[in-house]
Amino acid sequence: MTRGTATMIGFVAVLLWGVLALLTVGSAPTPPFLLNAMCFAIGGTLGLIWTAVSGGLSQLRTVPLYVYVMGTLGLFGYHALYFSALRLAPAAEASLIAYLWPLLIVLFSGLLPGETLRTGHVLGAVVGFAGAALIVTGGSTGFDAAALPGYMLAMACAVTWSSYSVLSRRFGTVPTASVAVFCVASAILSVPLHLMLEETVWPLGSLGWSSAILLGLGPVGLAFYVWDIGVKRGDIQMLGTASYAAPLLSTVVLILAGVAAPSWSLALAAILITGGALLAARASLKGVP
Repeated sequence: MTRGTATMIGFVAVLLWGVLALLTVGSAPTPPFLLNAMCFAIGGTLGLIWTAVSGGLSQLRTVPLYVYVMGTLGLFGYHALYFSALRLAPAAEASLIAYLWPLLIVLFSGLLPGETLRTGHVLGAVVGFAGAALIVTGGSTGFDAAALPGYMLAMACAVTWSSYSVLSRRFGTVPTASVAVFCVASAILSVPLHLMLEETVWPLGSLGWSSAILLGLGPVGLAFYVWDIGVKRGDIQMLGTASYAAPLLSTVVLILAGVAAPSWSLALAAILITGGALLAARASLKGVP
């Protein structure tokens, strides 16, 4: 598999995360950790079935325990921290801080052997973050000091996912099938948190159940497998910058579904995110400083 092909496969995860918000809205009023448990169970179970059918179960026994721990902390930790941050801080500001993870991926990737961090990568990531900031905050500013614990959790969320993504590169020989174990473990860990913190409310009607199932199949399922391929074998800096397309796609999908309204800030955000991706792509070309 070429580096370019792996990068395109990894970008499929960004496309899938673009429908995360719409499907989450459709699955209401199911609480976050219960939804987490359901979706990870679907994604993990299907991953194990695919691994068994393809004859790869024996590979899972060769994966070191610390890799399983790291992967589970990455998937489960990100979602647990994100949900907790949104409980303790305003959603827009907390989400904005959490969306530092693509920029952190670009910066952390410079520490990887064989990777070169160029000025264009950093500029592209910063421009993309500015676009994401417009989408998440709607152009408003202002952080509430009383919500500092939530902001700190959101920052931990960004560090967790970016670290997981970059460290995955270091374990390039670990089969992608191991992600199925990460998902199942994350589902199991979500159950006690749900029982302790939430009231059990199952999805309502066909819309609710279909949304929850599609979440488990796509944004909280297949996305993690293709992301694993992308960060291990593709251009991780390009993927990091391109990830800012996720909030843009998410907002566009919500507009098309009639859940959100279009705005000039969205148009400007689209220009910034696209421009940031082009800067990063240019920097990824050989010989460009």
